[in-house]
Amino acid sequence: MKVLANDGISKSGIEALEKGGFEVITTKVAQEQVANFINNNEVNVLLVRSATKVRKDIIDACPGLKVIGRGGVGMDNIDVEYARANGRQVINTPASSSESVAELVFAHLFSGVRFLHDANRNMPLEGDSNFDGLKKAYANGIELRGKTIGIIGFGRIGQAVAKMALGLGMKVIAADKFVSKAEIKVDFYNGQFINVDIITEPLEDVFKHSDFITLHVPAQDGYVIDAAELALMKDNVGIVNCARGGVINEVALIEALDNNKVLFAGLDVFENEPTPEIQILMHPKISLTPHIGAATLEAQDRIGTELAEQIIGLLK
Repeated sequence: MKVLANDGISKSGIEALEKGGFEVITTKVAQEQVANFINNNEVNVLLVRSATKVRKDIIDACPGLKVIGRGGVGMDNIDVEYARANGRQVINTPASSSESVAELVFAHLFSGVRFLHDANRNMPLEGDSNFDGLKKAYANGIELRGKTIGIIGFGRIGQAVAKMALGLGMKVIAADKFVSKAEIKVDFYNGQFINVDIITEPLEDVFKHSDFITLHVPAQDGYVIDAAELALMKDNVGIVNCARGGVINEVALIEALDNNKVLFAGLDVFENEPTPEIQILMHPKISLTPHIGAATLEAQDRIGTELAEQIIGLLK
């Protein structure tokens, strides 16, 4: 059987699949050619990440396709229900990248509170001619310890963020339509741990009481954060989105940054990917990454291995 890993797969995933008797193809096929490639090469399994879309047209056009896999959590780039209704197995790896995404959230938070995103732009330009000026400009950093982080979406990734926040000495509050309570286990290097119970709150309360807000929700109709929600927040709030583009109104966000309602934003995802708006890319108060939340070596190893195990379990 053949597997097309169209958005890539880790070496460990390839080795596990090949050991299980599968041929793995890692050729990057353009979106409009995916169906033809699958049929011409008799591919049985299509693996994607976020780039390749698996919509009704591909599902209908590829009768030999048995399994569609998403290396990651959300599956909004796959017509999941339609695929399953038409006899395809659809799998993903919801737990494999949680820590990687959570660490990126804190990379953006640390960058924002210490102005690293802007300092790293200006030090190469002015570090030798305006060192004292830059030192003064970036001197008013703030600590995360003791501050309140509001987590919107309290699934696996949201809970991984909570674990790290608790380790830093932050107060954690959270909102989720489907999770009322979670026990967060904070592990330490020497085998010790603590358990912390967190009861979720109304979304409005999270907006009102958080010093920093991080989003961990799926793609959806409408904004989770728009002008009305920004108005509810504390002055000088920091906002991070490593979830999905389109859950924050970027126009309203820029306005809030410009009028100093929002201290900084950290964005890994954008309304218009892969061509984010230039106003976002050039804004001095936004820390930017190109949708790399799950893109660590460790996470990709876990994702590849977990996908391989599921595929072998389904088809062998």
